[in-house]
Amino acid sequence: MPAPLPAPRDVPSDIPSDIPSTAEDGGSPQPARRIKAEILVVLGLSLGQSGVYAAVNLLEKLTRGPLSGQTTTLNPVLNDRQYFDLTYQLLSIFFALVPVALVLFLLSGPGVSAFRRLGFTFAKPGTDFGLGLGLAAVIGVGTLGVYAGGRALGLTTAIIPAALDAYWWTVPVLVLSALRHAVLEEVIVVGYLFERFGELRWSVPVIIVTSALIRGSYHLYQGFGPFIGNVLMGLLFGYLYAKRRRVMPLVIAHAAIDITGFVGFALIGPAIGIGG
Repeated sequence: MPAPLPAPRDVPSDIPSDIPSTAEDGGSPQPARRIKAEILVVLGLSLGQSGVYAAVNLLEKLTRGPLSGQTTTLNPVLNDRQYFDLTYQLLSIFFALVPVALVLFLLSGPGVSAFRRLGFTFAKPGTDFGLGLGLAAVIGVGTLGVYAGGRALGLTTAIIPAALDAYWWTVPVLVLSALRHAVLEEVIVVGYLFERFGELRWSVPVIIVTSALIRGSYHLYQGFGPFIGNVLMGLLFGYLYAKRRRVMPLVIAHAAIDITGFVGFALIGPAIGIGG
């Protein structure tokens, strides 16, 4: 989950494995300088911005004291009045997805669908859901292990996955929040970056590592453990995308992990005296 940006609040495949160039999309290749500028703009509007905030937030936490004694809250309350909180939550989800719309627009062209180009379709539902849910199970277990290790070593803050008040809309909003993070991260940090870095003639291993490091960067606000865990997740996701050229299984896996964490904690946490 990327570092939260400042928000108003009143309370504290069928496609070959070679990465295509724009020339294959019916147009002439873009100049490298323009591609690099586009990448910086996209990241500056989305996950790159989150990465900068996350790094600063981690530095601020380190100056306060040991990470083991601090808490990071995901999905916090944004307003102490129910329907204003709901409004802010929905606006946050909506505007976070605008960069996704931007990259899909940028990757589209005459006769070219960015959805098909990235494999962000339901063309292979059985395969995508099977792989996605399998990945979710493996990564979910690994995430718990990395979190426990990070806490034991004092490298990770205590993480509260959901801290929304209990309203009729709490679970639906948490599900939408999970889908938001899954689509935002996988479409941009995997699909889009693989396409554009490929056009810059970067090698696949370098693209995979760069994508994974960017993924880890915007989780730094949670501590060093989540950074490491998300880099490892990014390496696996990047490898699978390079092989299969489909982002949909990654979106499904990411969404399943976050929905389980967010909704499960919201329902069970208060019952066992955590985060209630």
